[in-house]
Amino acid sequence: MEYEASLDRALDAVPDIQSGGDRLSVPDAQAQADGAFTRFNNLDAVADALARETDHLHRFVQRALATSGKLEEGVGRYNGNFDERDFEAAVEDYTEEYVRCSECGLPDTRLVQEDRTMMLRCDACGAFRPVKKGGGSSSTRQQRDEVKPGETYTVEVTDTGRKGDGVAHRGDYTIFVPGASEGDVVEVYIENTSGNLAFSRIA
Repeated sequence: MEYEASLDRALDAVPDIQSGGDRLSVPDAQAQADGAFTRFNNLDAVADALARETDHLHRFVQRALATSGKLEEGVGRYNGNFDERDFEAAVEDYTEEYVRCSECGLPDTRLVQEDRTMMLRCDACGAFRPVKKGGGSSSTRQQRDEVKPGETYTVEVTDTGRKGDGVAHRGDYTIFVPGASEGDVVEVYIENTSGNLAFSRIA
């Protein structure tokens, strides 16, 4: 009788491998405009569903969206205009890299540090692999970094050019913003680009 009880407890502790990776239930991202910023209101709940630290997910979202941000009481606040799809794409990239096992597809994993290398270990199948440094897939970063003529972006002016124009950065692009000063967060209309240089006006 004692053996059967112990066996039942052991079986309860084993991940349900037959259920597949679909049993990972992550809430939909909740985005809210906040001036020149966008709030990820349920970032803490998403991180909890993924069994990861909120700050770790927050830093990944910043890199994936190529923007700056701040974490306050479980809510992420990011510079720029984003929507639910932007946040969900970042969460999906995070899940594939830092949560889901690449061998069995299950989310029963742990992040562990081994010899200065961050590893993802799966408690379901025993597989392990190193995780990538940085954040976001290359396709996500390229999409976020893109600057196109005729498009409008919210940027933070961080420098002053030789002619006194404000200078902002988006990914690999340097954006010149006439009439803006260092420290301003402005919405700019891209008039044209040349290589990694973009010329704009305040929208």
